[in-house]
Amino acid sequence: MEKFIKTAVDGNVAVITLNRPEKLNAWNTEMRNEIIAALKKYNADAAVGAIVLTGAGDRAFCAGQDLEEAHGFDVARADEWMTEWENYYRTIRTLQKPLIAALNGTAAGSAFQVALLTDIRVGHSGSRMGQPEINSGIPSVTGPWIMKQMLGLSRTIELTLTGRMMSAEEAHGLGLIHHLVAADQVMPKALEIARELAAKPPVAMRLDKQRFCEITEPGFVDAIAAGRRIQKEAYATGEPARMMEEFFRKRGRDIAK
Repeated sequence: MEKFIKTAVDGNVAVITLNRPEKLNAWNTEMRNEIIAALKKYNADAAVGAIVLTGAGDRAFCAGQDLEEAHGFDVARADEWMTEWENYYRTIRTLQKPLIAALNGTAAGSAFQVALLTDIRVGHSGSRMGQPEINSGIPSVTGPWIMKQMLGLSRTIELTLTGRMMSAEEAHGLGLIHHLVAADQVMPKALEIARELAAKPPVAMRLDKQRFCEITEPGFVDAIAAGRRIQKEAYATGEPARMMEEFFRKRGRDIAK
C-alpha cells in the first residue's frame, strides 16, 4: 500500500503524486522506494504511454532529501544512501516511456536533480529550482554532473557553491523549465504534453530514450562512484549532522539524536 505517494491513470497517462505536503514532499527512503515501484509498474504497463510526476499541495514539487532522515547517517549509512540514489536515478534514466515533471512549486536539491532527469518540465512563476545542499553540509556530486550537461561548468559551479535558488523565470530562460504557465495550468499542460508524447511511435520513443541513457552512462557511473567516496568523507567529519542541527535549531525544531 502506498503511504507517501498517490497514483492514478488518466487514459494512457499515469500520474505519480509525491504526497507529503506537510514536509514539502521531501522524500525519505521509503518514499523513494514507493516512487521506484510505481515507475517500474507503469513502465511495464502496455496501456500506459507516458508518466507525469508532480507534488501534492501548492508549495513544493519536492524539497529534496528529508533532513530528519539524513541527520542520523554515519559513514556506512552514507554509502547505502548512495546505492539508494543509484537505484532511483537509474530507474528514471532507463524508463522506456516519457516522464514529464509538473512542477507545482519548489524543486530543491535532489528534487531539482530528479526534475532535470525527467524529459519535459512544466512550471509556474513559483517553481523555484536550485541546489542548496551545501547549506546543509551535504556535498553535491550527482547534482553537478546533471547540471553540467545542461548548463555548462561555469553556471554549475556558481549554483553548487552558492546554494541559491533560481526563480522560475531564470530557470525557464536557461531551458530548465520548458513550459511556464499559470499555476492552475501546470497539470493540464503536463497532461497535454504527456498525451502528445504517448501518441508517438513507441519503438522510436524507447530507442531515443535508450540512446540518451547510453550517451550519459559513463558520467552517471563516475558520479555515483564519486558520491560514495565524497559522502563517506563528509559524514566522517560530522559536518552534515552539525549543519542540519543548526538548520533545525533556527527553525525552533528538535530532532532526535
